[in-house]
Amino acid sequence: MSDKKQVIIIGAGASGLMAGIMAARGEAGVTILEKEKKPGRKLLRTGNGKCNLTNTGDLRCAYHGTDSGFAARALDAFSVQDTIRFFTEIGLYTTSRNGWVYPYAEQAESVLTCLLRECAKLKIKIKNNETVTAVTKDKDHFRVQTSTWTYRADSVILCCGTAASLVKSQLPCNGLMLAESLGHNTVPQRPSLVPLICDGASKKGWGGVRIQGKCTLCVNDVELSSEAGQIQLTEQGVSGIPVFNISGKALILKDGGLPVTLKLDFFPDFDRAMTQAFLEKRRDLLATDDMKSILTGLFPEKLIPALTGGAHSIEELTDNIKSCELQVKGSAGAGSAQVMSGGIRTDEVNAATSESMVCPGLFITGELLDIDGACGGWNLQFAWSTGANAGRHAALPNRRIYDKNI
Repeated sequence: MSDKKQVIIIGAGASGLMAGIMAARGEAGVTILEKEKKPGRKLLRTGNGKCNLTNTGDLRCAYHGTDSGFAARALDAFSVQDTIRFFTEIGLYTTSRNGWVYPYAEQAESVLTCLLRECAKLKIKIKNNETVTAVTKDKDHFRVQTSTWTYRADSVILCCGTAASLVKSQLPCNGLMLAESLGHNTVPQRPSLVPLICDGASKKGWGGVRIQGKCTLCVNDVELSSEAGQIQLTEQGVSGIPVFNISGKALILKDGGLPVTLKLDFFPDFDRAMTQAFLEKRRDLLATDDMKSILTGLFPEKLIPALTGGAHSIEELTDNIKSCELQVKGSAGAGSAQVMSGGIRTDEVNAATSESMVCPGLFITGELLDIDGACGGWNLQFAWSTGANAGRHAALPNRRIYDKNI
């Protein structure tokens, strides 16, 4: 039998592959168990197949969770620059678009190929079609049970993600169950970075329209947060990056029994007074009081009926354009979400090492933790950081539980 420290990783996604590489570089024997037929399924879909790897922007408002500072501490231990350097070392050339970092090839497949090539170089075993059903600890060792085998390990790293973007045939996702069986507690999970379903949207006839705008989250007329960018209007509600970035908070508030409203501004470059003056000039220029004619050539044709509905004056038309209100009913569900909010409580995990403070030798990464990030590569960066931290420390011959505030 090998004298190498044996590390079992559950899940061959972004954080799992990173954890495996770092553990193997630390001279551990590494086996990754993946329930799918191939590794990296979610990774191939990120960034619409282009894989937004990370983000060099300000991370202070990028993460959410019971303790959003947990993410910053994890990134202190393995930073954005560490991530870019890592991918450069394994052969991936990257490019930045206003801080959003992508592979130069603009293909997620190139990211996965480089990761798998490094895994092969380090002789990491990746076993597909292996669904883990139980993890138990006996003194200083773990037993990882699948439908076909029982694996013995010195350390176990949970990298198996959540139900986000999974179809029914890929469920259940058992990462939370495995962590709970080893003593961990969880914060309820909800879809995040997800399209929102809104009351009355189906009557507006705007499905398929994409337009630059601003989306503001409100409760009882109090504005809580706003996001600007391309908004996608659907038959059931709204989607797009601005909506995704406020969706998690909206659903938490909705589940708390509060009336959640979205205010859409379809002309965000002008304030209300400027917008009204602009529309009055268009009315005079076109010599018409017909509201639809005033908006023709300004907005997508499919959107105009929704903006002119009930408007009999320029003032009312301005209200419709600058403050289109929608009541949030729910979300398109976990299968349409990029990530989930909630998860394993972060006060039970060391941010700098990803090691459990409940079950020494167990490490927890990525989506399983009660952290979710904004669009723009932040969630993948959290996966790289927590995976790297877990892999490096799981491979150490003499581990210890670190201060959770490191």
